[in-house]
Amino acid sequence: MPRIALVDDESNILTSISLALESEGYIVDTYANGQEALIGLESKEYDLGLFDIKMPRMNGNELLMKVRSSKNLSLKNMPVIFLTSKDQEQDEIIGLKMGAADYIKKPFSQKLLNERVRTVLRVHQNRNADVINNSVENKNFKKGDLSLDDLKQLCFWKSDIIELTVAEFNLIRSLSKHPGVIKDRNQLMDAMYGDTIYVDDRTIDSHIKRLRKKFKSYDPNFDQIRTRYGSGYSWRE
Repeated sequence: MPRIALVDDESNILTSISLALESEGYIVDTYANGQEALIGLESKEYDLGLFDIKMPRMNGNELLMKVRSSKNLSLKNMPVIFLTSKDQEQDEIIGLKMGAADYIKKPFSQKLLNERVRTVLRVHQNRNADVINNSVENKNFKKGDLSLDDLKQLCFWKSDIIELTVAEFNLIRSLSKHPGVIKDRNQLMDAMYGDTIYVDDRTIDSHIKRLRKKFKSYDPNFDQIRTRYGSGYSWRE
């Protein structure tokens, strides 16, 4: 059973999330701050970290920095999902570039958390697997300057790796695999979150805005995501 380190300074969140994850079959250890968590992370082996960002004594970004600089290879490579009440794009980009696997903004549903945890654990396992040999089917996808590695959930634009969240990766994959086809917001919601989780239309628009900004930070001429007013979005052919 995967072991998860949950770090948050709010006791009610520690209780509710740990109970919910344990009901899914995970082993969960809880820590009330970053300093306490770092001691536990160095003494036990974890498959995943769930870190709140805004914490006293040592915040989530500082904790992740310590994890990524650890001499313990298992700890250094541990995937981390940030839990945050912040709604600032810059914090997300900084966290992803530091090596966070994903972001979940509070408040969130338990269904969404369960899905993100399963996905990140699966992606991390695939990245650690020996995908070079023939035991794993190659699932790379290439469309023009875009390359997607489904197994490792990596996105490349030309020669650059674009740091994407799980939801953003799913959105790009859904659009790019069918160039010219208009995807409405409901279809994109299903691609990003599955048909059991509801998010409003503005969430899709916000993701599209951030995706364009991320790609343009690497390529100012990026213009592949087209807005079809009143209909949805499509990938330029």
